[in-house]
Amino acid sequence: MSMTTTLTSAPLAPLLEQLFQRADAATSPAADAIPHDERDRLMNSKTEYLDLYGRLKDLWLPVSRDTGTLLYMLARSIKARTIIEYGTSFGISTLHLAAALRDNGGGRLIGSEFEPGKVAKAREHMIAGGVDDLVEIRAGDALKTLAVDLPDSIDLVLLDGAKAIYDDVLRLLESRLRPGALIIADNADRCPAYLARVRAQDSGYLSVPFADDVELSMRSAPGSRG
Repeated sequence: MSMTTTLTSAPLAPLLEQLFQRADAATSPAADAIPHDERDRLMNSKTEYLDLYGRLKDLWLPVSRDTGTLLYMLARSIKARTIIEYGTSFGISTLHLAAALRDNGGGRLIGSEFEPGKVAKAREHMIAGGVDDLVEIRAGDALKTLAVDLPDSIDLVLLDGAKAIYDDVLRLLESRLRPGALIIADNADRCPAYLARVRAQDSGYLSVPFADDVELSMRSAPGSRG
């Protein structure tokens, strides 16, 4: 017998399918105009990432369908009630995580997105999906938006914004991560400092690469590193 969930039923399921189809068909002339070497340089910069993502404001940057389902499953499995998302984009990953919160009995998801146009669209998608009561999307640089007014205890973190500052964002949240909290970092190989931090023996994390481009980490205990 199949299990009905918020993720697999209306209004969220048909909305997600529509958004994935739009993302698959979308083009971004501005993004295509950036040479690959220049894009890599900007993505790896701790100071110019805002310029890059401003130029990519029309580009859909969603998680894959499989990764979205994985996010839902992970959040359900740990009964997450407090979730932080860095890099909301148009909100596809947010919808998956919010669905898990709904099926967990409620909670709070705080997302951060630099591009105002994406913030507005993501908020519309939360309303259309019936999960807007669970989600707060903050507009601006995550190093500022995620530095204030956070839950005392965080159950799950998704890192899917500018890769160069994954380590910096983790530092903002680290003292609030409960033991057993999960951190999912997409394309974490683009931030060697982040991988070094979560994979170090004395870091207070257990961490493994998962699939082709995801690093899955668990906060096991407070680490000895600063």
